[in-house]
Amino acid sequence: MPNADPRLVDQAIQWMITLRFNVADDASTAAFERWLHTSAEHQQVWQRVATMNDDFNHLPAQVGRHALRGARQRISRREGLKLLGLFAGAAGLTWLGRDYTPLPALMAEHRTATGERRWVALNDGSRIQLNSASAIDTAFTPERRLVQLRQGEILVDTGFDKRPFWVQTRDGHLRALGTRFLVREEAQGTLLAVQQGAVAVFADGDEADARQVLNPGKHVVFNRNGIRPAVANGLDPWAWSDGVISAHNMRLDDFLAELGRYRNGLLRCSEAVAGLRVSGTYQLEDTDQVLGLVAQSLKLDVTYRSRYWVTVSPRV
Repeated sequence: MPNADPRLVDQAIQWMITLRFNVADDASTAAFERWLHTSAEHQQVWQRVATMNDDFNHLPAQVGRHALRGARQRISRREGLKLLGLFAGAAGLTWLGRDYTPLPALMAEHRTATGERRWVALNDGSRIQLNSASAIDTAFTPERRLVQLRQGEILVDTGFDKRPFWVQTRDGHLRALGTRFLVREEAQGTLLAVQQGAVAVFADGDEADARQVLNPGKHVVFNRNGIRPAVANGLDPWAWSDGVISAHNMRLDDFLAELGRYRNGLLRCSEAVAGLRVSGTYQLEDTDQVLGLVAQSLKLDVTYRSRYWVTVSPRV
């Protein structure tokens, strides 16, 4: 599949700005729906650009608009999609640019659509579960087994093959030491959580010395700048493997950002309710039902401008 048409990328980001920061109205909703359903390519480009939305949820509107427009300019120049990682630091906003091209994920050996989760049994006896909108490639030789995470999140069960098992991510390499673990791309780095056995984290090349070895129960986020403990936000990172989202005292905006990974389009909440807390276990098969249950529990309104544009706000 060819690289994304930069004109479509530009249009998609313009829609992102409109949907994310402007007041919704029937005319813009209808126009967006027409644009989205013009072709499958429009929908593919929108799906990739829409993943940027979570990175701007906590930014002031003016800053968010500036960031999206900046991303649009960079995307147009490179004729590809780019994810920007943004975080608020002690001295203010720190901007991190993370290159992202969609072609490897779209052409990957194994991939899932948004909302789909699937187990893949490999010929070495290992099993890998792909979460929503995830993609991997495999490269097995007589000397080693290599899985390349192209996008999203995976849960790995390495099996009993004696060959070394490696996972390559955008932030470094992992070597499994007879184990079960998950790997997830995030804006600030790659999340690694270990359930069984141990996993060694390497910086760039897999021949370098291990920077850290993780044992069961450990969760870290790593990138080329280092490794740090993962910040707990109330989400059970393993629950998606069982088809549920499980939260304990989780902020509503964080919960909706996670739920949004399993549906197309934009899912957001107003600042007035962002800090409300969500607890419970919900089935991922029906995200609209999850929204209804959470809204009922917290006495909120869920407004559907369309299937792709949903806002949670205080009940009037």
